[in-house]
Amino acid sequence: MRNDTPAGALIFDMDGTIVDNMRFHEDAWGKLLTSHGLPFDADDFFQRTAGMAVGEIIAPLFPQATPAEVIALGEAKEVFYRDAYRGHVEALPGLLPLIARAASCGVPMAVASAAPPENIALVLDTLGLRPHFATVISPSQGFRGKPHPDMFIEAARRMAVAPEACLVFEDAPNGIEAARRAGMRAVAMLTMLGADAFAAYDNVIASAADFNALDRLPALRFG
Repeated sequence: MRNDTPAGALIFDMDGTIVDNMRFHEDAWGKLLTSHGLPFDADDFFQRTAGMAVGEIIAPLFPQATPAEVIALGEAKEVFYRDAYRGHVEALPGLLPLIARAASCGVPMAVASAAPPENIALVLDTLGLRPHFATVISPSQGFRGKPHPDMFIEAARRMAVAPEACLVFEDAPNGIEAARRAGMRAVAMLTMLGADAFAAYDNVIASAADFNALDRLPALRFG
């Protein structure tokens, strides 16, 4: 599909895309890991793990942990995050007008996020966005985290739209790679990284600090 073809469906990552909250996640990860005597480099950690399910991140960091302990560690990290982020939930600039325009044009939308259900609820329900999405997909439903393409492929299936017609919005290389593997075009949201971090991905058709900067993107001219 040509880069200037209007998208037939939109798929949004959540953390760092719908909301600019990744620094809160970083702080929570740092708190968890340093409390267990593990080193933590925020930039490296984001590059390696953003988009992965929390259990996929924790298991190799705590190789002696039982499955129940991995779950408990993950829950502890998410509690740290939610306690800090609650009260700061705000949509990325330009997102709400884009969603309204897509909805008015009958363009289906989905969320595909590695976040657990409680985190998804914190963002989508606080912002009142859930009714706008045809489906919300996460690893809690049995899907692998990014860079695996599973969630994006399932989102397209549930919306009854061909993968190549979907446009993905992502803030992390793992997410962009997942979109590439799914055969989808992507927009890199620069809430954490610069455009150079996504230069190697041939499915990236644009990059932007927020959604206001995408007003003239041909793939979003569906209305």
